[in-house]
Amino acid sequence: MICTVVLDVGETLTRDDRYWAAWADWLGVPRHTLSALVGAVVVDGRDNADAIRLLRPGVDIAAEYAARDAAGRGEQLDETDLYDDVRPALTALRAVGVRVVVAGNQSARAGELLRALDLPADLVVTSAEWGVAKPDPRFFARVLEVSGAPGAETLYVGDHPANDILPAHNAGLRTAHLRRGPWGHWWADDPAVRAAADWSINSLADLVTIVKAYC
Repeated sequence: MICTVVLDVGETLTRDDRYWAAWADWLGVPRHTLSALVGAVVVDGRDNADAIRLLRPGVDIAAEYAARDAAGRGEQLDETDLYDDVRPALTALRAVGVRVVVAGNQSARAGELLRALDLPADLVVTSAEWGVAKPDPRFFARVLEVSGAPGAETLYVGDHPANDILPAHNAGLRTAHLRRGPWGHWWADDPAVRAAADWSINSLADLVTIVKAYC
């Protein structure tokens, strides 16, 4: 039985287009330049933020976040950033009695913006609000605390192998690897990802079929 579905945010629920475009504009570089560097770090299995560090070696990313906020150019998120399958899938999951939690590596501001969208979810929380980020095992310990179900009955859904699938699997959760975004596509057929993922999916709509099969 799967009682709780927990979902990552970036490239699971939301497109990262606006996020990276805003960084490129702030750094004063063409958007395609930063986009290409994001692709490079994805292929290399590095942290996403390394794309920014390649452009600005030694950059203090937290300080840049603060400077962007002070300049009125902080994070923005609205309905247009959601993938089309988000609301229908989350609504369908709740309709069959599943607890839906959104928990990803985002800032506190992103948490506020996500909750303002009034998603069909029982809880929306970010790593900044918890004070611990993926892939730290303590993040997934918090996931299990809010799940209300044991790991074998909790399904974590995400696109990122190192931040989502592998640590969630190691924490004893069920996992669904979403083939979406650069991480999701590039690493979809990696043997380690396939071994750690209970399911490989192309859309959040696939979750409804999975959950119904285990009800």
